[in-house]
Amino acid sequence: MNRTKKTWNGSFPHQYVRRETGQVKTETLVGDLAVLGLYNTARERANWLFRALTSARASSVLGFCHYDLRFFHPGGVRRLAQKMGADLEECVDNPEFFTNPRKFFERKIRYWQTRPMPSTEGAVVSPADARVIVGSLEETSSLYLKQSLFSFEEMLGAGKTHWLNAFRGGDFAVFRLTPDKYHYNHAPVAGVVRDIYEIHGAYHSCNPGAVIVEATPYAKNKRVVTILDTDVPHGSQAGLVAMIEVAAMMIGDIVQCYSFRKYDSPGEVVPGMFLEKGQPKSMYRPGSSTDVLLFEKGRVQLCGDLVQNTLRTDVQSRFSYGFGRAMVETELLVREQIGCACHG
Repeated sequence: MNRTKKTWNGSFPHQYVRRETGQVKTETLVGDLAVLGLYNTARERANWLFRALTSARASSVLGFCHYDLRFFHPGGVRRLAQKMGADLEECVDNPEFFTNPRKFFERKIRYWQTRPMPSTEGAVVSPADARVIVGSLEETSSLYLKQSLFSFEEMLGAGKTHWLNAFRGGDFAVFRLTPDKYHYNHAPVAGVVRDIYEIHGAYHSCNPGAVIVEATPYAKNKRVVTILDTDVPHGSQAGLVAMIEVAAMMIGDIVQCYSFRKYDSPGEVVPGMFLEKGQPKSMYRPGSSTDVLLFEKGRVQLCGDLVQNTLRTDVQSRFSYGFGRAMVETELLVREQIGCACHG
């Protein structure tokens, strides 16, 4: 199947499974027709225009126009929150603080109260409020999804042979943050930062249709790679874990802002730093975006319900249709368990 030739007209729905209820839901994709028009028309007929619109400059301008030029009238933020299904009551700041869309999309929440975390040391947790697909880089696995959502070799960056060797044949999880979501990323495991580096790239949309049209875009976008060593005292004992934060259309930046307690004294993430599981690590400014976790082979067992949901054939997923095999997302919350450590 030639994924780059897949054409969408916006009529094919995209569904996912809500983890807490098991319900199948149909996603309302923000700007769906505009995004699909860009990827199906501009890309094929005016490649220079397509490159320009997915550039850092265009992404920044689009984000500024969409999030900074609009101001809320009294009650405006409540209407936006209701439209997007966001709960203002869980926010740290009062509704009056949110005077424009950017402040709303960069909101802080009382995660220590509203996003409980499993107490077991070996639990691996979700880095974001997101919709997740889990998979494997091992060719003999029923979850083998290599070269679908991303190119493994390209994702970690050129010259990173030692990290490529570490994660080859392991499992992965891809978390898609939609524009309505809370846009802080939290550490999925406890461990020491062994490496952190930025890879420059484009700003492709995370719309499922666009992901299929533009083959493996997650490995082509700007991203920050953090390698965590969890086999340390007080670590999660899950081996090496790569956390990859992927920018997307209208994302202005990926800000590293780790806080040891709540959102207090945020700071840069640097090699040698110990990250506590579940604590805020970074933030997207703002829009839709994606987190990718890579695990060493045999070191993490993914939760059975996430595996089963990914392989469901009764859910209408654009990923399933576009890639020719079951690939269904599960909606979950930041700090929910997604797997557990298997001691090596």
